[in-house]
Parts: sequence; C-alpha cells; structure tokens
Amino acid sequence: MEFTELQNKVVENALNYGKKYNVLIDEDFALLKLVEELGEFSQAILIHRRKSRPEKFLPESESKEEVAKELADVVGMAIVAAHVLNINLEDALNKKWIGKEK
Repeated sequence: MEFTELQNKVVENALNYGKKYNVLIDEDFALLKLVEELGEFSQAILIHRRKSRPEKFLPESESKEEVAKELADVVGMAIVAAHVLNINLEDALNKKWIGKEK
C-alpha cells in the first residue's frame, strides 16, 4: 500500500468515527488524542518492560502486541493531525528524515 493510500484510509476512518459518535475531528481533537495515545503507548511500554504494578503484567507476546497497537494509534493520530493541520506528511517526512543531509 502506498503511503498516500494509507493516509487516506486512516483519515477516512477518523472522520467516520467522528460521524458515528458526533465528534468534530478538528485540530483540538487530533492533537489532544495524539497526546492521549502517546500516554497509552508509554503505559504499554512500561507494562511490557515490567515496570508497572504486577497486576498489569501480561505474557510477553501479549504485551508486545499491546505495544504495537498503541504505536499504531500514535502513528494514526499523527496522520490525522497532519490532515487537520493541512500538512503534507509524506513531503514533511521526506524533507526531515529521508532527504536530510547529515
């Protein structure tokens, strides 16, 4: 799947969520949701590394899957944030990460 197609599907999913739950997918939503998801990712990492309360521990394969899910949420919300901020994320990534001279 091309990056643009991936972005479009993520944004479409977010907009459908907004319609379903009567939530405006705007800058406030996207940025606050991104922070929320980053917190959930951090929590999943702490659980995976067994640096949380023991009652939260999961078998390693399950905790790794939770880390993956939460990282996907972070990336997804970054894509949504780029959309509502009218940022060409593919171009920005190319400029910042790929085409950047060392």
